[in-house]
Amino acid sequence: MYVIRLADGTLRVPQSLTSEDGRLIGNAYVEVQPGEPGYEQWLAESLTEEEAALRRRRWEEENDDLEREFLAFKAEQEEGA
Repeated sequence: MYVIRLADGTLRVPQSLTSEDGRLIGNAYVEVQPGEPGYEQWLAESLTEEEAALRRRRWEEENDDLEREFLAFKAEQEEGA
């Protein structure tokens, strides 16, 4: 999940909620407005919605080679078992 910078300057920061024993309950975004604590820190690593979409598309397109490598590795592991 990326820190998303909206056109009005608002940041959508990913946040995970976990139980007391550490189990993941869910992932969500919280909005941080300019001037709020932590804004400047998150701003430095934020992406626009378009940049985030481009990264997702690129990852999906480039994922085919990675998936083939993984499936070949998995098949090797299964053959050796």
